[in-house]
Amino acid sequence: MPIYEYQCESCQEVVEAMQGLADKPLTTCPACAGSLKKLISRSSFQLKGGGWYADGYSSASGAKSCAASADSAPSCAAKESAACGGCC
Repeated sequence: MPIYEYQCESCQEVVEAMQGLADKPLTTCPACAGSLKKLISRSSFQLKGGGWYADGYSSASGAKSCAASADSAPSCAAKESAACGGCC
């Protein structure tokens, strides 16, 4: 369930509420009974560890392998350019 943030228009207190997507938004402040408005806040979603985004789609890992192969042998750079997307 997502956590939504609301701010009271009277006392400026910020309230967090865990609600389902189909639930109606809160309208009354629990502290002063004023009206609430929904806030837009950042997500805390992060990709960590190994996985498809780190192994196959990360530009940093592809650039390292291309740079290493280009430094070791100039003829290797032409062969590797198709494999790494032409970054060499």
